[in-house]
Amino acid sequence: MKPNPVVWFEIYVQDMARAQRFYEAVFQTKLEALPTPEGGASDAGMQMLAFPMDMASGGAGGTLVKMTGVPSGGGGSLVYFGCEDCAVEQGRVVTAGGQIHKAKFAIGPYGHCALVVDTEGNCIGLHSMQ
Repeated sequence: MKPNPVVWFEIYVQDMARAQRFYEAVFQTKLEALPTPEGGASDAGMQMLAFPMDMASGGAGGTLVKMTGVPSGGGGSLVYFGCEDCAVEQGRVVTAGGQIHKAKFAIGPYGHCALVVDTEGNCIGLHSMQ
């Protein structure tokens, strides 16, 4: 297995517009519509909004996904978003409609993390070295 093996993530949502507002506000970025893959996904009521990505660079690309029959909320996997200082993004969470699950905390030589809950009930991580 290669180092940093995760190459894609999907965060499932129930209200795409609400989730888009949350992620754009917290991360101060613009999500872009991503065409649904061929093979009937669009027939299944699938919508996708992509985080900024460069498929030629390291790190994982990913999307918000709304799909008929797929719930949002906690489920055993946790996506961490890299930040300069995770306290900054954490500071935008409540205003954007989310909740702080665990405020910024140190993880020794690996930096700092915060755990927050988005408007769809998904817990996501924020990570920074400062």
